[in-house]
Amino acid sequence: MVLKGASIAVLLNPEAMIVIFVGIIAAVINSYPSSELKKVPKMLLILIKTKKFDNQKLISEIVDLSNIARRDGLLALESQREGLDDPFLERGLEMVIDGLEEKQIREIMENEIEGMDERHRKSAGIFKTAGTTSPTLGVMGAVIGLIGALGNLNNVNALGTSISSAFVATLYGIFFGYVILIPFNSRLLVKSEKEIEHLTLVLEGVIAIQSGASASSIEKKLYSLTSEKKSNNKKDSADEKTKEE
Repeated sequence: MVLKGASIAVLLNPEAMIVIFVGIIAAVINSYPSSELKKVPKMLLILIKTKKFDNQKLISEIVDLSNIARRDGLLALESQREGLDDPFLERGLEMVIDGLEEKQIREIMENEIEGMDERHRKSAGIFKTAGTTSPTLGVMGAVIGLIGALGNLNNVNALGTSISSAFVATLYGIFFGYVILIPFNSRLLVKSEKEIEHLTLVLEGVIAIQSGASASSIEKKLYSLTSEKKSNNKKDSADEKTKEE
């Protein structure tokens, strides 16, 4: 098979592959502690899995909880808390039920969100480090290949093949860096941002419930904080429930 006048076999260069991968592994190991490196398999699973955050469902759930709190009091949330699927919302309501002040609740929940964000950025940074290192390693591999080729000038017939093979390392470095590793970093950060948005909705919802805000005002505020838009085919459940009261 021929690609742009060169045999595809030229692109298969195990030596260049070894230079790239060994170099990437060495750079990452020297940049991060073992505690962070152990998270790489988990990060790869996160890349594969699709975790969807249903913010509309969350907002509807918070609105329902706010109606219960306004009608029956904050202590009535105890029975509702145990059946929640969202552990962050459950912990937030627990603090409300325990009588913590708004400032304390906000501080605790914000610290948890910031801690999660920091952990995610560190883990995603591993792929960024690998991705930015990869092209440079490709250049290094090409230099090594050229040194070998120029050291064998007596064999003119093999010189062209040796030089072309030397630049395969550069191709590998650019491909793995800009096509695979750096996009992995970007994708992890996007997933993290979606989770942070979800947790921020929980935080603001819990604070609103504690302050006794109306269901309609809570719903409007939470939808203003999310990139999702309320479905047009659904009625304003918060307004309906407020009217029922």
